[in-house]
Amino acid sequence: MKKILALLGIAAFSLAYSQGGTLILNNYSAYDFSGYIVANNFAGGCYPYITSNDPEMVKVPADSHMGNGNELRYTDFRNQYTTSLYPMAAWHVSTSSALGISRPWNHGSLMPGGTFSNNTKWATTKFVMYYPGTTNLAPDNFNGALTLPGNISCYNAPNYFSTPSGSNSAEIFTITSGASTTTYIQLY
Repeated sequence: MKKILALLGIAAFSLAYSQGGTLILNNYSAYDFSGYIVANNFAGGCYPYITSNDPEMVKVPADSHMGNGNELRYTDFRNQYTTSLYPMAAWHVSTSSALGISRPWNHGSLMPGGTFSNNTKWATTKFVMYYPGTTNLAPDNFNGALTLPGNISCYNAPNYFSTPSGSNSAEIFTITSGASTTTYIQLY
């Protein structure tokens, strides 16, 4: 009986921890988002470290958010491919400081409950903003990196910033409700 309870507890913890839950990117700004999405280990060391790979930088158009149903939403590494408006066909996986490898979205280690899913949380984005439909940079240095506060030892970046003029800003944060955690990246 103790073994069954222990196994159920581990399974529940694993599911609750997978990538730290859902990732939602709301782009409320007037510019297109182009950036890396990163998940990594928060429980001692930064590895495994997983980044977007195919496409290398995910693109989310201007004015794409939960209010109009056009937000980027990744429930996990695998299922995002069939459910997201911005699917990631492959992820780059690093287990140490050595070069990592590309894993397709449906690789067993990336599925919910898989090795990498159980040991990472959505954590960071490094991005550039462009005028809609172009490769012309948005004004006022609207680009940078954001990371969750508990991730600073893995990626040194703030969790909020504002452009020099204050006309645009970006933030990353989590909301936890019961066993469910959602990480938000928001651009204004």
